Amino acid sequence: MAANHTSLKRKAIMEEEEEALDQPRKLPAIGAMRPARPLQPSRTTTNVTTTRGAVAPKPLTRPRAPILTRSTRGTSAPPTAAKPPSKTPGPSRTTTGRVASGSRPAAGGRTTDDKRFNDLQSQLTSIEEARAADAARLAADMEAERNKVAELQANHLAISKELANAKSQELNQRRELIHASDEIENLKKKHGREVMDLEMDIKKRDREIREVTEDLRVCRSDLERERETVSALKNTISHQSAAHLTLTTQNHALEAQSTALQSQIDVYASTVSDLTLKLEAAQKQVEDLKREAMDSELVRRKLHNMVQELKGNIRVFCRVRPVLPSDVVTYSGSLSSSSSTSSRSDGGNIDQEKAKEDLQANMTFPDTRDHKEIVVASSSSSATGQERKEVHNFGFDRVFEPECSQSEVFEEISQLAQSCTDGYNVCIFAYGQTGSGKSFTMEGGSSDATAGMIPRAVEQVFRVTSEMKSRGWEYKLEGQFLEIYNETINDLLGKGEFDEKKHEIKHDAKTGSTRVTDIEVVKLTSPSQVKSLLAIAQSRRSVAATMMNERSSRSHSVFTLRISGVNVGVDGCAGTGERCEGSLNLVDLAGSERLNVSFANGADKERVRETQNINKSLSALGDVIAALGEKGGDKHIPYRNSKLTYLLQNSLSGNSKTLMVLNLSPLAAHLQESLTSLRFATKVNNTTIGTAKKQTRTS
Repeated sequence: MAANHTSLKRKAIMEEEEEALDQPRKLPAIGAMRPARPLQPSRTTTNVTTTRGAVAPKPLTRPRAPILTRSTRGTSAPPTAAKPPSKTPGPSRTTTGRVASGSRPAAGGRTTDDKRFNDLQSQLTSIEEARAADAARLAADMEAERNKVAELQANHLAISKELANAKSQELNQRRELIHASDEIENLKKKHGREVMDLEMDIKKRDREIREVTEDLRVCRSDLERERETVSALKNTISHQSAAHLTLTTQNHALEAQSTALQSQIDVYASTVSDLTLKLEAAQKQVEDLKREAMDSELVRRKLHNMVQELKGNIRVFCRVRPVLPSDVVTYSGSLSSSSSTSSRSDGGNIDQEKAKEDLQANMTFPDTRDHKEIVVASSSSSATGQERKEVHNFGFDRVFEPECSQSEVFEEISQLAQSCTDGYNVCIFAYGQTGSGKSFTMEGGSSDATAGMIPRAVEQVFRVTSEMKSRGWEYKLEGQFLEIYNETINDLLGKGEFDEKKHEIKHDAKTGSTRVTDIEVVKLTSPSQVKSLLAIAQSRRSVAATMMNERSSRSHSVFTLRISGVNVGVDGCAGTGERCEGSLNLVDLAGSERLNVSFANGADKERVRETQNINKSLSALGDVIAALGEKGGDKHIPYRNSKLTYLLQNSLSGNSKTLMVLNLSPLAAHLQESLTSLRFATKVNNTTIGTAKKQTRTS
């Protein structure tokens, strides 16, 4: 996805650069390239401004000579064209008439006019010459300006060409850089594939190591059995040798009896004496065998606990349920119309097998020998619309495939039930989203083949306690069934209504036991009694409908089996007086789900509050396990953050054996919830909570 996004970004940058090269370059204003100069006046301008700033007068027409008429009365001289009349009032009519009446004054006036005309003519000529000089200077300035403009345009054209060449060179360099980046991306991908191959090789080597270890363990067990066989044969030979000696002695005695009837009474007395000695030896041997049996039971317990410790005091099993017919009915609308049409039979029913394959998520189980790995493949769409595929590998102590039965699951759990009778605290809890099969795993169905972990564990405990009577042990069994709903403890075996009694959790630091006040504790005498108690508790448990499961458990159920035993001896052989007290907590957690999945509309506030309390308690359980896994002697463990963790404090501490059964849904619609559960289970599986301690007491 990152490589595609990078290539798209580079393509957009190249297109922008090409568009920038194709657009014409704007020329800068001429005024920005050279200092401002005042414009010279145009030749066509009528009013020409001179260098001194004076305005030239309009061209004058040549004045005509005045027409002289003889009259008795003289006229005044014509006014000049260039000079404006004076502001002073002219002579009166009588004065003018007197001046013009004579001939002398008329001639003098003409001479004056000619002189003025000549002056005006010379003035006009100088003005014309100045105008011509200005026009020539203006033309020279304009020609210089045009030359400068042409030179600037030529310079601009050259600079534009150089800029275009520089842009083209930069574009080529960027293309080379993009090509180099693509090569780097390809090298990174190749390196990632090589790293993945190396990781797969490492996992393969780890599996081979586990297989060799398992073969070594089998060989050691075979060697131990052979040693036991050899020891038994040696004992048999010794017994046969003793028998042979006895027969030889009897033969000698009979021969002596046949030869000497006189000594028959002595022979009989000797035989009785020998039989008495043999009886005492046999009685002593029986007592030794009884003590050896008791000692071997202690050794068996130590070895059994050692095996459980080697497996880990906190283990995680993963179980994937099969696709149910109800899933096909619920999610049949999500199937494509083409597959639905092609998978219909003549009766109009959807082909169940085809529908199940379409609904299943991509889950595989590569470890066919030890069954400890699960691989989940998921696909998602990136921001650019491209499909991204991811493969997730998870490893646990045991992975049960959808076809595994209840008996196969319990076969792995049965050893923990044995540890409970040996005096250890054991906690087995089922975790997973709503509808993943937790209640079926813990409580099971109505038939013997589908019985869950709770009835099977109780049945095994009764069978073990019955066998231990021959070794001098006597046990008492008690059971209780609680429900934690909205951080409130309810007694599922009580006779009263819920929430009428306030139950409190009490821990005894000396004995390591946990008690709940005002709770119904039932003495257990047979496995059938436990089945009836489970039926009563199931009818009283809080369930509600969610969008993911029509009958989803909305509470945590905790079935606690307390076992107390004492060694009293057998057949007159005195016991050791050793006492052991263990507890087996079988927890069916409420379904882990998100609010936006189960209650998208948020209309049912009560269901929303239930879901919030469930998620809070599950989060507190994860915090407790994480705190137990951290190294440090004085690390605070937040047991009090929820009623569930506080109730299971002694079963979740370092003095207990804990097993988490992760239940997964195989549907593709629940893939994200399944991945979240797998990551949480991996975190639990990587946690080490210390060494379990036996709860014993010597009387």
